[in-house]
Amino acid sequence: MDTKGYGIVGVGYFGAELGRIVNALEGARVVAVLDPENGEKIALEYNCELETDLDTICARKDIDAIIVATPNYLHKEPVLAAARHKKNVFCEKPIALSYADCDQMVNTCKNNSVMFMAGHVMNFFNGVRKAKELINKGAIGEILCCHSARNGWEPPQNYISWKKFKDKSGGHLYHHIHELDCIQFLMGPASAVTMIGGNVAHKEKEFSDEDDMMFLSIEFENNTYAICEYGSAFRWAEHYLLINGTKGAIKIDMKDVSMTVKDALGRESKYLVHETKEEDDDRTRIYHDLDIDGAIMYGMPGKKPPLWLHGIMKKEMTYFNSLLHGATIDNEFKPLLTGDAARASIATADAATLSLKENRKVSVAEVMK
Repeated sequence: MDTKGYGIVGVGYFGAELGRIVNALEGARVVAVLDPENGEKIALEYNCELETDLDTICARKDIDAIIVATPNYLHKEPVLAAARHKKNVFCEKPIALSYADCDQMVNTCKNNSVMFMAGHVMNFFNGVRKAKELINKGAIGEILCCHSARNGWEPPQNYISWKKFKDKSGGHLYHHIHELDCIQFLMGPASAVTMIGGNVAHKEKEFSDEDDMMFLSIEFENNTYAICEYGSAFRWAEHYLLINGTKGAIKIDMKDVSMTVKDALGRESKYLVHETKEEDDDRTRIYHDLDIDGAIMYGMPGKKPPLWLHGIMKKEMTYFNSLLHGATIDNEFKPLLTGDAARASIATADAATLSLKENRKVSVAEVMK
């Protein structure tokens, strides 16, 4: 197997671990990194070169793909630069903080015939893959509605991460786009959305400006619906995805980590959410030991992701690397590898944001004009 060269733009918490995973894969090697804060340290760890200019790293002939793991508001330019230099791209989520930026990124990658994979990790959850398989087989009938919750309570922090500011992360709705993306992976693109909420419990100077309580009511074609809850103003923390069908239901619980499938007679079957029971148990322990939700806990540069998250990141990189080596793309993953699915998620998030601002139901098509 020939070796594919990778460049990484942004090697903080996520980017650094993605690079470690890449370097452990067969036929893959990180050639260079770019990060003004963390780059020198990580380049020494990887024994790779340190670049300081975006076009320079993207133009390198020994690089086949660029991984973009900068803060959310800094995703656009690295993706565009990589595409202009004909490099395949893996970009962390959300790929951008507006539909217009997403659209430019997606179209630039398509016009340059490069792959544009978004880091929507839920697509690689064992539980999500199993749920999709069961839904395709008709095990729960037609999907009627989905309900997701990703919430908890945030106490004052010693340090306010960039991930807590709307102009840098997009706030809970954009930074934690996973559930919204997963629902559309299962149900198709949304047609209209209504959102209520705001910053109801974190107005003091110890906190950021993001909304801490949001409720989305989402409409799809064929008279189907979804409800999403996000925020850090919930004393009773929850993190789950419920899928209700005409013949059964599925619950993917990401706090008390397990997946339960219920058939029309009420009989239940259990499955893993992650690859191993050890990973499921590790995630459950983290939630209960720390008494906080994944919507509150953020990784910092220099720290390693927990076992379950490392496992999912490894699945992503293994799949991306296999495609660089000529593997066939799974049909259901095609929208994930062009940026189309990621763009659709941001379109729905933008419609929700407009709904909250103007206090009305918003058609998703309205923000796509």
